[in-house]
Amino acid sequence: MNEERLRQEICDVGASIHGRGLTHGATGNISVRLDDGWLLTPTGSNLGNLDPDRLSRLDESGEHVSGDRPTKESFLHLAVYDQRPGSGAVVHLHATHSVAVSVLADLDPADLLPPITAYYVMRVGRLPLVPFHAPGDMKLAEAVRQTAQDHHAMLLANHGPVVAGTDLSAALDAAEELEETARLFMLLQGQRTRYLTDDQVAELRKAFPNKA
Repeated sequence: MNEERLRQEICDVGASIHGRGLTHGATGNISVRLDDGWLLTPTGSNLGNLDPDRLSRLDESGEHVSGDRPTKESFLHLAVYDQRPGSGAVVHLHATHSVAVSVLADLDPADLLPPITAYYVMRVGRLPLVPFHAPGDMKLAEAVRQTAQDHHAMLLANHGPVVAGTDLSAALDAAEELEETARLFMLLQGQRTRYLTDDQVAELRKAFPNKA
């Protein structure tokens, strides 16, 4: 896909995310890998009102070369790309139910959500918690980089999900699946549940290995 079409796709995805309440105000950001750099949503931008000509463009070294200034969380995106050469896009949201899960106590920080559905296992897999760091703290970038070695999806404590995919469609699908599973998890609190078994999960992971 050429750069012009990728710019429009980012804007279309941003409008869809915002319109469905998966982000709010000037929160959340999107990036796409190019052959010679990256496109990112600008800092302070509302994902529901993006201009393809004003998207931030970074070169191969991560330097801002055109468009508006990139999101202040661009370092999160670059940390993921650094560890995941097969990833073509990253979506970071402040989606309500995912953030709610990120603040719950007593969950396993290595894998926060249970295997409620087959599609969660197929599109997300395991969901580790990245410890809290203040926005802009470069320690967060290093924590994300370490987590991205083994995971294409993660949840930032008291913040929100970061999800990579082979392309923007795949990253968005996984981010949406994560949020929907988080919503189901919150709805099921206090209820007797029947999650997928270890054998069922193993079969799904074998049949649908994640390539993000």
